[in-house]
Amino acid sequence: MSSATAPGKVILVGEHAVVYGHPAIAVPVWETVATATITDAPAGHGCVISAPDVNRHVKLAAAGDDEPLALITRLTLAALGAAANPDWQITVHSQIPIASGLGSGAALSTALVRAIYLQLGHQAEPAQISALVYASEQLYHGTPSGIDNTVVAYGLPIWFIKDRAPEIFRAHQPLTLAIADSGIAAPTKETVGDVRRGWQLDPVRYEDWFAQIGAIAQAARQAMAVGDRATLGALFTQNQAILEKLGVSSPNLQRLITAALGAGAYGAKLSGGGRGGNMIALTDPAYANRVTAALLAAGARNVIVTTVGPADPA
Repeated sequence: MSSATAPGKVILVGEHAVVYGHPAIAVPVWETVATATITDAPAGHGCVISAPDVNRHVKLAAAGDDEPLALITRLTLAALGAAANPDWQITVHSQIPIASGLGSGAALSTALVRAIYLQLGHQAEPAQISALVYASEQLYHGTPSGIDNTVVAYGLPIWFIKDRAPEIFRAHQPLTLAIADSGIAAPTKETVGDVRRGWQLDPVRYEDWFAQIGAIAQAARQAMAVGDRATLGALFTQNQAILEKLGVSSPNLQRLITAALGAGAYGAKLSGGGRGGNMIALTDPAYANRVTAALLAAGARNVIVTTVGPADPA
């Protein structure tokens, strides 16, 4: 038997603009994970992938490549030169809400790739995992930047620019984030597609917005390097203002953002595709409980508090 896990993720700054070549910062969220477990099955069983959380059972031999779990399994087996339909029972579980901006698809795929490598006696390097998962991310998101699969595969904070090698880095001081689930599903593929259509209709305006977001990401990296939480929080809020112009915020997200700021957060913004999913608030650890309570009172379905910084898992 082989088992592997992968974390969720949030984008601190830079979403949407990252698709167009601007930098973004993303961090793993180890408080919520996906797990894949592989056991040998009797001869002739073939490979069956079960996702009991969503009552889904996929026979690898019969599934098309529009089924992401089947696709990533095939890609990984092919990369390792393994049999195309091994006698395995694969079971995947995820604590990560679907279509919430926490990278549920990338986490499931990453856990599955790791488990397949282990089952076949190999150790997968993060770059190998990321490259394989990117193919399945194209099904989930249409034209992904690659940031989700990268941060989830590495499991550490990353500085990301599309088509460049990711840079792993750590904040100078621990950062406390409250991540609030709006309770509204928002598939990233839809919001990415809508932003692309807006860019095609008005490229000059959109390129200016993307450049502003890129500059915010640069400033955020500098603030993290020196542990300046107040500046980083203000940059979160500035980033949110541009995301509103891109049309990817929503009244529900704005209500949560307002609640977090009112409870003393340094800054707050949506994280991920937008229109639903999650928002993040940067807070002093002493105010984390107060911010959490305010977010729940404002309608958040759930709040995860995580720490980004020197204590991140290696």
